[in-house]
Amino acid sequence: MLTPSQMAIVKATAPLVGEKAGEITAHFYPLMFARYPQVIQLFNQTHQRKGSQPQALAKALVAYATHIDQLAALGDAVAMIANKHCSLNIQPEHYPIVGECLLESIAAVLGESVTAEVADAWSAAYKQLADILMSAEEHLYQNNSLRQGGWRGERAFRIARIDTESAVIKSFYLVPAAGEQVIDFSAGQYIGLVINVNGESVRRNYSLSEAPGKVGLRISVKREEGGLVSDYLHQQAKVGDTLMLTPPAGTFTLGHSAASQERPLLFVTGGVGITPAISMLNDCVHNGRPITFIHAAVNGDHHAFDAHLKALAKTHRNLNYYVIYEKPLAEDRPDAMGFIDREILSRFVPASGDVDLYFLGPKPFMRCVKALAVELAIPHDQCFFEFFGPVEELA
Repeated sequence: MLTPSQMAIVKATAPLVGEKAGEITAHFYPLMFARYPQVIQLFNQTHQRKGSQPQALAKALVAYATHIDQLAALGDAVAMIANKHCSLNIQPEHYPIVGECLLESIAAVLGESVTAEVADAWSAAYKQLADILMSAEEHLYQNNSLRQGGWRGERAFRIARIDTESAVIKSFYLVPAAGEQVIDFSAGQYIGLVINVNGESVRRNYSLSEAPGKVGLRISVKREEGGLVSDYLHQQAKVGDTLMLTPPAGTFTLGHSAASQERPLLFVTGGVGITPAISMLNDCVHNGRPITFIHAAVNGDHHAFDAHLKALAKTHRNLNYYVIYEKPLAEDRPDAMGFIDREILSRFVPASGDVDLYFLGPKPFMRCVKALAVELAIPHDQCFFEFFGPVEELA
């Protein structure tokens, strides 16, 4: 436990660490990868090159230091990080590696400002955070192993089927390679995929795009330009191949409280952000709750699951389906053209703002929807999204 004086030191130096957070993370990752190359596979190198992962760490570090005396305020963030770590199969032995290199980087960047007392305080703060995360992660690991069809660590799955959903998205149907029971999960969660590409072991997270209770698990992957794993899956993966999966994780799931069941449900998705929403929709469309599903895509060629959504809307009177295309093709018949805006979204939000809003898509799309939710008075605790970068980027 941190002493009161250590807590005071961490809070007092948090602004300085925040000011230099970018430099600290820029020093930290190369140091750690050079000293402990075995952890490189646990980090998405594309996110490293783009800077999104260092930026997310910097923001998390400052948030933790700032709230060191009120950790309850970080509850949601801790849950999200713990779930992400479990999807990557992070273990207790990884924490000393990160702590050693992070504290060394703080000292290297801040120089003489890091006295013995400051170093001691930040070391104690890191140990506290590591203990919190390790405890949360062990709880998740145990729950995953106790789930129906559950397991701990990695399990081999076989590709049973591959479907083309759009010009850029393919679905992969995965079944346990040894015939084990398919795991129970919460709609909206994601799995961790461990795959060998050109002799390199890499890890990626992909949302499950089908409801629980099916024969297997389904992920729907967009081919990203220059994407190492997505390109491999689209171009080389074939039926019968074996992939290693970690159990479903994630907190972006449907609420099941009595109050939420009474409210209209509004999905707003863009591009491949449709995938967890399809899982949620397939899981709840039968319960009669009023649902509006708005999807934005470039055009019909890029629109995944359109036929499925149209079929659901025909057979379920509680589902209203609305389509926006940025650049429609001649044969496309969207409900609107261009981008989502207040005029469109306001049609599906009551004046009271009393809906449960779930949104996911590219960063500019999410930034727009998040701002519109505020304008339309949708309560903050009724807005749900999944974003692995710093949330401030959506402001």
